[in-house]
Amino acid sequence: MNARETALLVLKEIEQQGIKSDQSLHRHFRRHSLDRNESALATELVNGVLRQRLLLDFVLSRHYHHDMAKAAPVLRAVLRIGAYQLLFLDRIPAWSAVDECVKLAKKYKGRHLAGIVNAVLRKIPKDREAAEAPLRAEPPAKRLSIASSHPEWLVLRWLERYGEEKTLAMLSANNEPPLTGLRVNALKTSPETMRKALLDAGVVPVETGMERFMLTRDFTSVEPFVRLGLVTVQNPTQALPCLLLGACPGNTVLDMCAAPGGKSTFLGELMQNKGSIIALDRYPNKCEKIARRAESLGITIIETIAGDALDSAGEERPDAILLDTPCTGSGVLARRPDLRWRITPGKLDELTALQARLLDRAAGLLRAGGILVYATCSVEEEENGRQIDRFLDRHPDFVRERSPHALPEIFSSREEKPGSYLTLPGEHEGFDGGFAQRLRKRR
Repeated sequence: MNARETALLVLKEIEQQGIKSDQSLHRHFRRHSLDRNESALATELVNGVLRQRLLLDFVLSRHYHHDMAKAAPVLRAVLRIGAYQLLFLDRIPAWSAVDECVKLAKKYKGRHLAGIVNAVLRKIPKDREAAEAPLRAEPPAKRLSIASSHPEWLVLRWLERYGEEKTLAMLSANNEPPLTGLRVNALKTSPETMRKALLDAGVVPVETGMERFMLTRDFTSVEPFVRLGLVTVQNPTQALPCLLLGACPGNTVLDMCAAPGGKSTFLGELMQNKGSIIALDRYPNKCEKIARRAESLGITIIETIAGDALDSAGEERPDAILLDTPCTGSGVLARRPDLRWRITPGKLDELTALQARLLDRAAGLLRAGGILVYATCSVEEEENGRQIDRFLDRHPDFVRERSPHALPEIFSSREEKPGSYLTLPGEHEGFDGGFAQRLRKRR
């Protein structure tokens, strides 16, 4: 089992079974003994094919004279793996990329399809400019959609909402390998001590403008610090809802959709491990992971509850609720390369309806005078500002409220309405897209 074969099996699983790319990769890495270089190549091939799928299919369709959508899944995956290597991986010789893909096709589909793979891949131009030249004949929106490998309906709505400059920045950021965010655990160390330790380990962190947060491309060297509970992997944008909540030591906080637990544990650190945090998630195995994560960080105030957020929450009315709701994830497409092909207008409608129900549930659970922070990792207005507008129409006892604590300038500059912040991919290096709104219940 080598990198290309692993990538083929993962891409088949994603397409045929709907498995998330990172889950499938990790499962295959556990099952097969790939060395670090082969694992890295398999990961790059999977993520690269997912990010560039629309462009790869456009280029392949010029030479594969059948409908790519009707091709056998193995043939489709092998062709995409080969095309990605030819167009995006200069370090791999063209002959090697073609030869290895022919071998794969022969192993899984026989000589006939291996011959097709050989014929198609050998016709692909050796440089991307030549390969993409036929795009000039396409209408502008379709051309941009294919060149950036994003669904056309998503490109069109971003152009209408954010304009050309911001849309181009978002599309570009979504096609770059993301930086890894690191949150310093103030219960165990200080940001200054951690920065020095990282430098001593040969890691030069990218600063974020936020004291406890850094970014890096070198996760391998950081792993030992993660295992020790000195740092947690978390993008700085994901810290915003916790900062907006402003929970204090001694408060009771409900994290309604807690998995994977990054926000629950950050709240534990901000509250100096004093008070109570109820981390609610519908899946018991995810609750177990949250509990293990909290233990590794030295946090003892988190109680996990397995249950549906629409009908489970514990008995006590909390002082504050964090609702980091299920969403399209359109702000994290760089981190979830398969997600852009799962988002549909119908899925957006389905999620906005669920978000409204969760908000109404949170409103009923919160004590009078309490704080509710609603958050998404989406950049879609229906899930963000419009969702809050509709909620306030239904619940006149809630009002928008600015955070009483000073927020990082990088977020403060994004305030649109009181206590409301939006970050777009491509605006600040390494930051995900996301939204958050702070609300107070008056009575």
